[in-house]
Amino acid sequence: MNFITTPISALGKHLRQSLYALGAFTRLFFALLARTGVIFSRPRLVSQQIHFIGNYSLLIISISGLFVGFVLGLQGYYTLNRYGSEEALGLLVALSLTRELGPVVTALLFAGRAGTSLTAEIGLMKAGEQIAAMEVMAVDPMRRILVPRLWGGMIAMPILAAIFSMVGIIGGWVVGVLMIGIDPGAFWSQMQDGVDIFNDVLNGVIKSVVFGLVVTLIALYMGWTAKATPEGVSRATTRTVISGSLAVLGLDFLLTALMFSN
Repeated sequence: MNFITTPISALGKHLRQSLYALGAFTRLFFALLARTGVIFSRPRLVSQQIHFIGNYSLLIISISGLFVGFVLGLQGYYTLNRYGSEEALGLLVALSLTRELGPVVTALLFAGRAGTSLTAEIGLMKAGEQIAAMEVMAVDPMRRILVPRLWGGMIAMPILAAIFSMVGIIGGWVVGVLMIGIDPGAFWSQMQDGVDIFNDVLNGVIKSVVFGLVVTLIALYMGWTAKATPEGVSRATTRTVISGSLAVLGLDFLLTALMFSN
């Protein structure tokens, strides 16, 4: 009977561990919300994290957005050319970036660059007993370390997504107008007429805020619960990328179904 009971017990153990991790993740989230007042009393802590998270991720976001715009311009032109609708290339590029690719690709890059950095930073602070030293000095490490990073990630993520979309549109314009020869007036006019500030741009901003919250919270949780060893920190950073990326893709489906179902 071991061949039957062993898989069942392993599945039960995995489910129990998953539920425990979900509960700990939720408790951490509400604990950070309860300490949010620090962003008003010490706003410099948040501004430092916005600079650390956003400024150091700007280069990879901009380069990725440019090449995504190049690809959208080429693929969009080849597709629209079949139906004689090349003039709608600007609209295709803008909607693809503001609705989907801008928030999603930025969040995936954010998880790989800023998320792993946050996890490693907190994990190394834990391994170096800096967090324990703060607790000895009656300093709340959640209030001093985690809360500013959470809000820094939430604020930086929409800005990075907007930059990604902007650079991507420029990339699509370079390919469509300068390289292929589409009329520039038609490129921009189709975009201006077809992109709605509320249904398209605002929904993309909402997506990026949600992605920023989830990815940053996952990174903080992985670093906060990492084992205080080099191997534990390395595993935590790996879990940050995997969990953050899967969470972004899953949430993107749910948010798209809610926002654009009508």
